[in-house]
Amino acid sequence: MNLDIPYHLENYIGGNLIAPLSGKFIDNINPATAEVYGQIPDSNEKDVEAAVHAAQKAFSSWSVSPVEQRFKILNRIAELIDANLEILALAETNDNGKPLWLSKQVDIPRASANFRFFATGIMHFATESHNMEDKAVNYTLRQPIGIVGCISPWNLPLYLFTWKIAPALAAGNCVLAKPSEVTPVTAFLLSKICKEAGLPDGVLNIIHGTGPGAGEAIVSHPEVKAISFTGSTRAGERIAGIAAPKFKKLSLELGGKNPNIIFADVANSDVSWKKMLFNTIRSSFANQGEICLCGSRILVEETIYEKFKADFLQWIGKGLKVGDPLEEESKQGAIVSKQHFNKIMQCIDIAKEEGGKILCGGNAVKVEGRCTNGYFIQPTVIEGLGPNCQTNQEEIFGPVVTLQSFKTEEEALQLANATQYGLAASIWTNDISKANRVAAKVESGIVWVNCWLLRDLRTPFGGMKNSGVGREGGWEALKFFTEAKNVCIEL
Repeated sequence: MNLDIPYHLENYIGGNLIAPLSGKFIDNINPATAEVYGQIPDSNEKDVEAAVHAAQKAFSSWSVSPVEQRFKILNRIAELIDANLEILALAETNDNGKPLWLSKQVDIPRASANFRFFATGIMHFATESHNMEDKAVNYTLRQPIGIVGCISPWNLPLYLFTWKIAPALAAGNCVLAKPSEVTPVTAFLLSKICKEAGLPDGVLNIIHGTGPGAGEAIVSHPEVKAISFTGSTRAGERIAGIAAPKFKKLSLELGGKNPNIIFADVANSDVSWKKMLFNTIRSSFANQGEICLCGSRILVEETIYEKFKADFLQWIGKGLKVGDPLEEESKQGAIVSKQHFNKIMQCIDIAKEEGGKILCGGNAVKVEGRCTNGYFIQPTVIEGLGPNCQTNQEEIFGPVVTLQSFKTEEEALQLANATQYGLAASIWTNDISKANRVAAKVESGIVWVNCWLLRDLRTPFGGMKNSGVGREGGWEALKFFTEAKNVCIEL
């Protein structure tokens, strides 16, 4: 499998790679170099209509195919992703700006794991029966919905694209999938992999284009019965406004402003302290801070605040080199696009205007060599801002975190829950009772205690409040992509 550079990507519809019916393309830019290195389809409702037609033809046979057949095909896709790791990782890094080592270690292996997990999961997906003594027996059928739409973001392109597609296909649905127009290449390469793996034509259709163009055409099409979307809360509101009046099933994984709560007792052990610092840096700046699960609000108990601040800044200075994503020693790469780069820099300016003190970072980075014109920002730490300011309320989605102190467990919870979001939280303490109390009361769909981003694919994933609707992962995903039907038979 190869990708000629520069390239024209094509849509994958009915098992064929075809140009957009509009004949229009969008420039694709490498954020590390700011250079146009390819073009992608600017698809519209005509392309979506063609994909729906292809999916309708495929659904009658795919929906009733033996689960063992689906397992074999999806597992083969996982194997081919692994076999093409180097190509896919380089494509991901060139598209997204993340370090190449990160693409190799995390993004591409997780994509194959998604397919492998749901390929296996569908073999064990069971339904319930209920006996009414000697009167009747009830049993539940779990049937595929039909045609579903999967729309994924730019921060973890193949990772999250496959997280949606794999369970939808495993459950017997046909899929219209749209990757972000900012990071489309690995989705295009996946279409080639699916063809090689023997996925029947029309079962998966990949449509490239913008949200207002291709995305809204997918969401609004009457034959698309469910939408799984990951992205901003603003875009989620728009999708819900279109889909809800049509009574489509919705799974929305949206924004976050996640708290990282650090209690003083973690400083009692040097091992615990170093583990906390290492993972707090990861949760602050991994993937340039462009992960919805990053802990962007660091809440530190007052008695250890100064110690934490000194050590945190020292570790950042020593270990977080910003540089060319293709160089092994670069720990942070480029921001995904010029537009997002400008947004983050504006957010830093707003923090200054609100009275925030920049402890480190706050500036763009000039990377020499091929990346001279790329979009790079220093890891940035800000203190002196209260919980209600814009900086601590709105998602920045970049390498920017704030520090706040608290005196009591109750104040920590008050700060943690002080935003419209409720996606994830991290708690650092050696007191298991305290961890249990705080985890129960923090308003987050995912809570990590003394760790971060430790993921078991069997567990439910999703947020509270403005961080989304519904859950992904494990049986939750397979349940979302099926309709439950109760059958009652009188004895």
